[in-house]
Amino acid sequence: MSHLKRQGRQAGGSGLSVRACGPEDLATLVPIYAHYVTSSTATFEEEPPALSDWQGRLAEVRALGLPFLVAELDGGVVGYAYANRWKARSAYRYTVEDSVYVGPGVQGRGIGTALLRALLEGCATAGIREVIAVVGGDDPAASLALHRGCGFRPAGRLLRVGFKHGRWLDTRLLQCSLATPGQ
Repeated sequence: MSHLKRQGRQAGGSGLSVRACGPEDLATLVPIYAHYVTSSTATFEEEPPALSDWQGRLAEVRALGLPFLVAELDGGVVGYAYANRWKARSAYRYTVEDSVYVGPGVQGRGIGTALLRALLEGCATAGIREVIAVVGGDDPAASLALHRGCGFRPAGRLLRVGFKHGRWLDTRLLQCSLATPGQ
């Protein structure tokens, strides 16, 4: 993770880079995520978080020593990914849940893959053993493909656990085991 914090990492030769998120990036994340909150079922949040909520999320993730990353394409932030605790109970301390979102209009360019691969690398460096993806909504194909392409395997399905936009929604669980020395 320290390599990402220092200088960012070029993803391919396409002008795409992934680096640690800083407080100055959070205002750019607000509209990216708000798009998914208001127009999709990819997230089960129903109200877009305010900038102050994002400041709290970044502080929490950093306090846990976990990665919070942004992707830049041609100098602008176009996506983000972070890991946060899976559950609060201490026995889950080596397991996290990932979040990956790519801005509208730039999907399909490898941004999600670059973010998720860097996130997994950062999680491994932080001593995380298992990463859980909770893929929700009524059109999960892209997120499922992203996670499977980065080594996640199906771990289960929860039926009708969310209610958004007037309908009941399922979530699919995927899991990626990381090679962590000494565990």
